[in-house]
Amino acid sequence: MNVNIRQENQEDFNAVFEVNTLAFGQEDEAMLVEQLRHSEAFIPELSLVAIFEGKVIGHILFSKIKIIRENQEETASLALAPMSVIPGFQQKGIGGQMIQHGIDKAKALHYKSVIVLGHEDYYPRFGFEPAEKWGIQSPYDVPSNVFMAIELVVDGLKNVSGLVQYPKEFDLV
Repeated sequence: MNVNIRQENQEDFNAVFEVNTLAFGQEDEAMLVEQLRHSEAFIPELSLVAIFEGKVIGHILFSKIKIIRENQEETASLALAPMSVIPGFQQKGIGGQMIQHGIDKAKALHYKSVIVLGHEDYYPRFGFEPAEKWGIQSPYDVPSNVFMAIELVVDGLKNVSGLVQYPKEFDLV
């Protein structure tokens, strides 16, 4: 199923809230998006919507995060979260189209890596691998196979290791 994917605009905000609420069955992720829009972690070009027949049916957000080494050295990266598609349009490849579009846009903006906490069978098809491969740890108590990373450029995570620091807005979820 082909959809139009573009940067969200202010007129999309209510629809994005609804898409996230419907997709997750709660408002936590929708509130996270609202909060992130007003944070330093927000990158307008990486808040994308999927449009089908003039209606917002999907949303994906990539936000700034840091990977902090034991010596406190910081490396910039991106978090892919949340991603949502309204029920009825799920399992039709829309999420994958948004992920690929977002990765391509992140590369164009010169980001070097993306981190995701997600389904172990879904994200590897886009090139994500367990983040532990690079010595990158989650701040959350999650299995290592669901905490993944992808290099957007060759050696984008070379010599990078440490604990991921998400924006404080993620504490809502």
